[in-house]
Amino acid sequence: MAMEHFDTLIVGAGLSGIGAGVRMSENCPTKSYAILDGRERIGGTWDLFRYPGIRSDSDMYTLGFPFRPWNNRKAIAPGSMILNYIKDTAREFGIEQKVRFNHWVKRASWSSKEAQWTVEAEVGPNQDIVRYTCNFLYMCSGYYRYESGYMPDFPGRDHFQGRLIHPQQWPEDLDYSGKRVVVIGSGATAVTLVPALAEKAAHVTMLQRSPTYVIGLPDWDPITEALRLSLPGRIASGINRFKNVWLAMFFFQISRRWPNLVRKALRFHMQRELGDACDVDVHFNPKYNPWEERVCIAANGDLFKAIRSRRASIATDHIDTFTETGIRLKSGQTLEADIVISATGLDLIPLGGVEFAVDGQRWEPGKSMTYKGMMFRDVPNLAQATGYTNASWTLKCDLTSQYVCRLINYMDKHGYQYCAPHTNDPTIPELPFVDFSSGYIQRAIDKFPKQGSKAPWKLYQNYARDILSLRYGAVKDEAMVFTAAAAATQPSMSSSTP
Repeated sequence: MAMEHFDTLIVGAGLSGIGAGVRMSENCPTKSYAILDGRERIGGTWDLFRYPGIRSDSDMYTLGFPFRPWNNRKAIAPGSMILNYIKDTAREFGIEQKVRFNHWVKRASWSSKEAQWTVEAEVGPNQDIVRYTCNFLYMCSGYYRYESGYMPDFPGRDHFQGRLIHPQQWPEDLDYSGKRVVVIGSGATAVTLVPALAEKAAHVTMLQRSPTYVIGLPDWDPITEALRLSLPGRIASGINRFKNVWLAMFFFQISRRWPNLVRKALRFHMQRELGDACDVDVHFNPKYNPWEERVCIAANGDLFKAIRSRRASIATDHIDTFTETGIRLKSGQTLEADIVISATGLDLIPLGGVEFAVDGQRWEPGKSMTYKGMMFRDVPNLAQATGYTNASWTLKCDLTSQYVCRLINYMDKHGYQYCAPHTNDPTIPELPFVDFSSGYIQRAIDKFPKQGSKAPWKLYQNYARDILSLRYGAVKDEAMVFTAAAAATQPSMSSSTP
């Protein structure tokens, strides 16, 4: 039986995949496409994670889609609202019918001779194999393993008589009312979980090896709300988006240029929020500078409020061993617990863990280098949607989707069948994909493609610069090699540039 063919296949039906579908429909209306997703529902991360208090860690005016304004007072939104927003967007723009659920993409193989990808997916509970072909493959599958999160091999964990849970697999039947809870971790998940659990639990302890910077911000602001109520949706959303993007960029830049000044300001903020309820210099004074790891947001200062109320506390220490009734720390202190939640991060994997081959040769992302943060050296017609580490995920993903559409239209207009970035400059050193020191990133950094030291191989983490490059910059440059139909039987890297 002949394999079904599409001009473009999009992998992933989360925030970035649905956004990619809308951009394809708008900008490449004559091109056929489908979205393959391994799960049963739209939403990706926002459907997968169900732990108490889950919310955005960026404002929704920048995390939301520019083509569908976020029209709600809450800028820091609960996960359920974000999930409904994604579903409503898919329905409004007719993207639902493009999604094929229960399709776990496992393998993708490129043929220069045929100028197409063959994509293999496992379908349904029986994992039946189905294959599709496409001219362009766009990976919107995120950066972590959906099946399970990262769970350290805690010493003595088998002795613990309570429940040990990772937030990525939150049990629907978990009743933590009146229970003693320990949350291991100090990142965004822990900062969200602790105050939410403290509303019902007897007590919640956040156990961290090292502190994190936390800012208490309201989940709405009067300027944003005034603009939202007084101006048409797209205009208000555009202004708020612009305002929030530039505020975030400003904070990031001053953190990198004057880290000591920002560190002092953050310490003053946290001391004012916590008073004498917590020793800020012990529990909120990281060894690293601001924005060497992500700065966490406590919406409406809820983490600080939980600590001030004594319903939650923080322990900064290392685990010696689990016991039957809790956790013994290196200091000798014991944390009694009925439930332990390991908010220890994600298990990062590049490109959804798909196995790739190019012209019969296995391709490993960790041995490659990224072009404009979205394509890969010497790999034809493959792009990925990734977001920023210092700003909202969707900002970069949407620019990437627009660029992919521009690239497809350019090839169509000039009679090219495929393109691949290529460099003949051996002097470009390879650098890590991101320069964050977070543990969950460092554990997997070697699996991910490298970046170069200069454009177009460098990942700048700069939205303004990316607007110029991806939305308005020329598709044709010295690094991109295009192959016309007449040359499609030749290996892609031996073809000529336009």
